Amino acid sequence: MIELFTHGTANGHKIAIALEELKLPYEVKAVNVFAGEGQQPWFLQISPAGKIPAIRDTDNGKSVFESNAILLYLAEKTGKLFPTDAVERSRAFQLLFLQASLVGPMFGQRAHFNYFAPETVPYGIRRYDEQGETIHALLDRLLHDRAYFLDSGFSMVDISFFPWMSAMIKLGFPFEKHAALNSWFQRVAARPAAIKGLGIPTGIQNLPPRKQL
Repeated sequence: MIELFTHGTANGHKIAIALEELKLPYEVKAVNVFAGEGQQPWFLQISPAGKIPAIRDTDNGKSVFESNAILLYLAEKTGKLFPTDAVERSRAFQLLFLQASLVGPMFGQRAHFNYFAPETVPYGIRRYDEQGETIHALLDRLLHDRAYFLDSGFSMVDISFFPWMSAMIKLGFPFEKHAALNSWFQRVAARPAAIKGLGIPTGIQNLPPRKQL
């Protein structure tokens, strides 16, 4: 049994989708990090930075934090959704690091300055909108002539990117002009696990009005 500590965010949705794809038994334990619940001492024992998602594997007592590390743990536990070929594994690791180091932070700042900053910061809005569009173009190139990010097919790499792209659509940052990226997104969005996982434990929170320049 996997205990999933999560909230309605893109990173949290990654793990719900993975668990649904793998058909692993799991129990959802909601942790509202926006209300400070991530800083409770018991949760810091599981996730030292107080971030979601995190998991506890009751089969062996292990806890894992950081969303892409959890994806890798689940792939290793099941032997599924991650390539065994050395070249493909290398590409998969590179893309998982890219998602964690670039896509998540840049898209997170894009959301922050457009919706959640206490004041309108034109420089921040412009900077992260530009960064976001650059990332859309990058992902489109990476998916050129590919159904999924890896030649071996649907994998944890796709799961790592998908919820963030779904969040961008909800936040009003579409990417239809990028044909390869949009085609990939529609393909993943049709998977039952993706449909269900985007609502566990909730969808993306309701947004305040978007800031206008």
